[in-house]
Amino acid sequence: MIKTKFTEMFGIEKPIVQGGMQHLGIAEFASLVCNAGGMGTINITCYPGVDEFHEDVIKMKEFTNNKPFIVNISLVPDLTKGEEIFKYIDVCAKEGVAAIEFAGASPVEFMPACKEAGIKIIHKSPNAKVAASMARKGADVITIAGYEVAGHPSMDGIGTFVIANKAAKVCAEYGVPVLAAGGVADGKGLAAALALGAQGVVLGTRFVATTECPISDNHKEWLLEHTEKDTVIIQKSIHNAARVANNMAAKLTLEMEKRGTTLEELMTVIAGRLSKKCYKNGDIDGGIYALGPAMGLIDDIKPVQQLMDDMVAEAEEVIGGLKASIY
Repeated sequence: MIKTKFTEMFGIEKPIVQGGMQHLGIAEFASLVCNAGGMGTINITCYPGVDEFHEDVIKMKEFTNNKPFIVNISLVPDLTKGEEIFKYIDVCAKEGVAAIEFAGASPVEFMPACKEAGIKIIHKSPNAKVAASMARKGADVITIAGYEVAGHPSMDGIGTFVIANKAAKVCAEYGVPVLAAGGVADGKGLAAALALGAQGVVLGTRFVATTECPISDNHKEWLLEHTEKDTVIIQKSIHNAARVANNMAAKLTLEMEKRGTTLEELMTVIAGRLSKKCYKNGDIDGGIYALGPAMGLIDDIKPVQQLMDDMVAEAEEVIGGLKASIY
């Protein structure tokens, strides 16, 4: 067993978190991560509205026997409506959700409501400067997102190895634990993150390659057949950069951005409803597919429980081996 400040904060067994995973972070899947000893995350973008989200929060509590879990809320500049976000926070408060992870724009206006409800605040930060700022303003945990992260990475172009190390140092001054996200797919990555000072890791791409992930087998096979070189960054033109699989949808998006386009035109390719549909029907090229270069480390599909057990066992072996090699 690996104990860290993060595992002790939430009373969990493993310092492993399932990331927000747009369109995939639902109760049926996220609960498996909780039951395997980590922390699962449900994502508000998976639901048509607050009522459906509330139903899944209740499911999470039932499926996990009230184990702690995370709700991911992305704050998109100029698109996020504060009054709607407060409705989701109210549900979390009512149902005793352990933590909310905020990503994107500043969550400062929402933090007092979380604090009042006893909800831990996790902030997904793109660099050490933002991490320190959010720790100072009251965040309880920082997820540091390196350039390798799937979905929305740090656009500073700095890898997880550097910024997790730096963020862990600056956040330690405030007693705030850091989770490393981006490029982690196995126990070696977990051990490395802990060595850098992180108190846990956040996985997205590796959890896509699990038996129970609610995505088509075609998408899982595509992941196994490709390498760390097969992701690209899109959506820079709309200041909402995303790291995704280099499929036909991504190629078309890059072509549109290169020649100049509008948000409305881009949405005909990048709209979430298209990805969600493709995740179900197995169409690899019909929508955006969030993946990170960690897929180059993945060569099998495992059940969630086995994946997490194997990761911790490998991390323990690596750490023990390093100790044994010191004379």
